[in-house]
Amino acid sequence: MKRTILIFALLLGGVFTAFGQTIEDSSRRTIGYISTSGTVEDSSRRTLGYISSSGTIEDSSRRTLGYITKSGTVEDSSRRTLGYITSSGTVENSSRSTLGYVNSNGTVEDSSRRTLGYAKDVDQKSAAIFFFFFFGRRQ
Repeated sequence: MKRTILIFALLLGGVFTAFGQTIEDSSRRTIGYISTSGTVEDSSRRTLGYISSSGTIEDSSRRTLGYITKSGTVEDSSRRTLGYITSSGTVENSSRSTLGYVNSNGTVEDSSRRTLGYAKDVDQKSAAIFFFFFFGRRQ
């Protein structure tokens, strides 16, 4: 019996992990997902791109859009600096002006501290890439 419950719990956990962590807008509507493997999807589960563990950021066709370094520097595909993500969650442009914040509780805010959305349980760098640089930014 214990073995059956353990197997069920592991399978259930795997299902939730496969779906990824939810990205929400300021009204708490789901706008995307980021899986633990780095796949970025929109709210309809269409793949927008990928964020690899090595820091490469790719579109859905696997073309390189940019890079995120271990220190938090965000670069375009030509390695030009687009901005920075500090260890405290502050997101800055290449001139070091603050674009916004990804707080430890998952709240994402603009530079005036207005809530843009929520990325609870999402890595701060991945959330910043989604909201401020590549996938979810306003066109």
